[in-house]
Amino acid sequence: MASEITNLQDMLDRINQSADDEGRVSLGQIVESVGDRSFGPLLLMVGVIAASPISGMPGVPTTMGIFILLIAGQLFFRREHFWLPKWVLRRSLAKEKVHTAVRLLRPSARFIDRWLRPRMSALIQGGSTYFISFVCAVIAIVMPMMELVPFSAHGAGVALTAFGLALISRDGLLALIAFAVTAVSFGVVIYQFN
Repeated sequence: MASEITNLQDMLDRINQSADDEGRVSLGQIVESVGDRSFGPLLLMVGVIAASPISGMPGVPTTMGIFILLIAGQLFFRREHFWLPKWVLRRSLAKEKVHTAVRLLRPSARFIDRWLRPRMSALIQGGSTYFISFVCAVIAIVMPMMELVPFSAHGAGVALTAFGLALISRDGLLALIAFAVTAVSFGVVIYQFN
C-alpha cells in the first residue's frame, strides 16, 4: 500500500511516476497512483493539472471540470471509495507534457510545503467539508466557460490545489485562501462575459 500523501511534493512525485512506457499517462493511472480513498490528494491532483500549462490545451478544463464534479459530489456524500467512469479514466496526456508540468511546478511546491501545517481545523472538518465540496462543484460547473477566458482555469486550479492541500494537511487558513482565490477567479470570468 502506498504511503499517505502529505504535501504537494508527494503529489507531484506520484503524478510524475504514473507515466507508462508508451509515452502516455492516463487519468486512471494517476488515480491509481494516488489512491481511490483519498479525496484530498485527488482534488489536489486535479488542481495541479488545472493550474499547470496543460490547462491551456483545448478540452482540458472541461475534462477537469467533469473530474472535479465527480470528486466534489462523492466528497459531499462521504463515499468511502472514489469512482470515475472508464471513459474519463482513459483520457491521457503525453508523458513529456506531464514531466514538464511537474518540473515547472516543483519549485513552487517546495515553497508551499514549508507553510503547511494543521491550524483552524474547524474550517476543514464536519460541515465545512460540505461547503468545500459545494464550492468545488461550482468551480467544476464554471470550468467549461473558463476555456474562453485566458488563464482563468489556472486561477481555478490554484484554488482546487489549495482545497486539496487544506484537506490533506488540515490547514483551515489555506481553505480560506482557496475561497478567496475562487472568488477572484469567478470575478474575472464574470467580468469577461459582461
